Amino acid sequence: MLKSLFKLLSVSLLFIYTSASGQLAQRLDQAFNALSADSQAKYATIGLVVLDAATGKQIYGRNENLGLATASTLKVITSATAFSLLGKDFRYQTTLAYSGSIAPDGVLHGDLVIVGGGDPTLGSWRYGETKENQLLSLWVRAIREAGIKSINGKVIGDDSLWGSSSLPEGWIWQDIGNYYGAYPSALSWRENQFDLHLRSGSRSGSQVTLLKTVPDMPYLNIVNELKTGPAGSGDNAYAFLPPLSDIAYLRGTWAAGISKKGISAALPDPAFEAAYRLQDSLKRLGISSTAEPTTARRLVAEKKSQPTITAKLATVSSPALSEIIYWFNKKSINLYGEHLIRTLAWKANKEATTRNGIREELNFWGAKGIDKNALNIVDGSGLSPGTRVTPAAMANILYQVQRESWYTEFLKSLPINNGMQLKSGSISDVQAYAGYYTAGNGKKYIIVININNYSGSKISGKLFRVLNVLK
Repeated sequence: MLKSLFKLLSVSLLFIYTSASGQLAQRLDQAFNALSADSQAKYATIGLVVLDAATGKQIYGRNENLGLATASTLKVITSATAFSLLGKDFRYQTTLAYSGSIAPDGVLHGDLVIVGGGDPTLGSWRYGETKENQLLSLWVRAIREAGIKSINGKVIGDDSLWGSSSLPEGWIWQDIGNYYGAYPSALSWRENQFDLHLRSGSRSGSQVTLLKTVPDMPYLNIVNELKTGPAGSGDNAYAFLPPLSDIAYLRGTWAAGISKKGISAALPDPAFEAAYRLQDSLKRLGISSTAEPTTARRLVAEKKSQPTITAKLATVSSPALSEIIYWFNKKSINLYGEHLIRTLAWKANKEATTRNGIREELNFWGAKGIDKNALNIVDGSGLSPGTRVTPAAMANILYQVQRESWYTEFLKSLPINNGMQLKSGSISDVQAYAGYYTAGNGKKYIIVININNYSGSKISGKLFRVLNVLK
C-alpha cells in the first residue's frame, strides 16, 4: 500500500513539474516571438536557451544550436577554463634583475631587466599590492639596497616569455588602439592603457582640444583629428594606435558639453612603458642611466643580443586568479582574457599564442562532452566578431561549473543585470547575456540569450522582457 502511495505521489509531482515547465516554456515562447517580431530584430538572429540549473534539463530553446558572436559573454567560458586548468590560487610572477656587475663605487656595469611573467595586473590600480607607484617604490628600494648608484647601461622590459605574437586574431582596426583593445604582453603595465583628456570646441564641427595625457607620454606623437559633435551625441572618439607604433591618430567626434574628461587608449608597447617609468623614476632620484630604455622584442628586431641575468633583485606576485577573474567579469577587462588564454598554452608547455591556448580550452571542454564544433573561438575576451559559440554549449558549461570547488568565486564574479547574475556582452550589433537566476520560489535557472545583427540603438530592455518571464 505504501509503495503504491509513494509511486502515485511521485507521478503527481512529476506531472506538476512537467506542467509548470510546460507553462513556463509557453510564456518564454510568447516573449521570444514578440522579440522576434520587433522592428529592431527584423534582420537579426536571436538565440535563447533556459536550463533547469538543478538538473541541466532544457526548459526552453530557440536557435540554441546556432553559432553566434558572443561578445563578452565568452568571458564565462574563459573564466571557467582558467579556474579548471590553472586553479583559483594561481599567481603570476614578475622579477626585477640585473646583468653585468656592480662596481665598488655603486656603478652597475650592465642593465636592469624587468622580466615579465605574463601578469595582466602589474601596475593596475584595482588591487592594493599592484599599484604603479607601489611597485616602482619597491623596485627602487631593491636597487638601492643592492648598492646601485648609477647604471652604465639601460632598463630593459623583458617581454620575451610569450614571443613576438601580440594581437589576437580577428580583432578589428577600430578597436585596436583603444583601452578595451589593449593587446596582451608577457610584460604588461598599468593594464596597458593611458588616458587622454579632451575639451570640445565651441560649436559642432570645430576642433577638439587635447588637454593632456595621463601619464605624460613624451615618446608618442599624437595627431588630433577629433571634431566636436552635436550636443548629446556622446563619445564617438577613437584612438588609432597599432602595437609598437609611436604615432597615434585621434579620430571621430566628441560631443559639445560632454561631461566626461576624455578617453583611454592602449599602450603601443607595454614593456617599453614599464621600462621607461622605472628608468624615469630612477633618474628623478639621481640614479642615472647611460642608454635609453628598451625591450627584449626591440633588441631582437635590431639583431642585438639580450643580456644574461646575473642576479635577481625582487620578485612580485600577482593577486590570486580568483581575484583576477572577479574583475575580469565584473568590469569586462578584455586584456585579462587575452592573458588567461595565452597562459593556458604557456602552462601546457606550448608556444604561448592565442591559438594554442584556445586548443587547450577546446580539448578540455571536449573531454567533458561539449562538441568542440559548437565552440568556434578565436580570442579570450569575445572582442573579436569572429568568435562564434552556440547558446546551448555556453549553457552546458554554465551547468557543469556548478559542481566545481571554485564555483562560489566564479558566481561572485558575475555582474548583476536585470536583477540576475548575468555576464553581459556587447560589440557592434551584438548584445548577449549569460549566467544564472534564482526565482522567488527558489527555482534556479541557467540563461543564455544572444541577439546578432540587430538594428538601432540599445536593445537590452527588450531582451530583459523575455527574461522577466522567469521572475
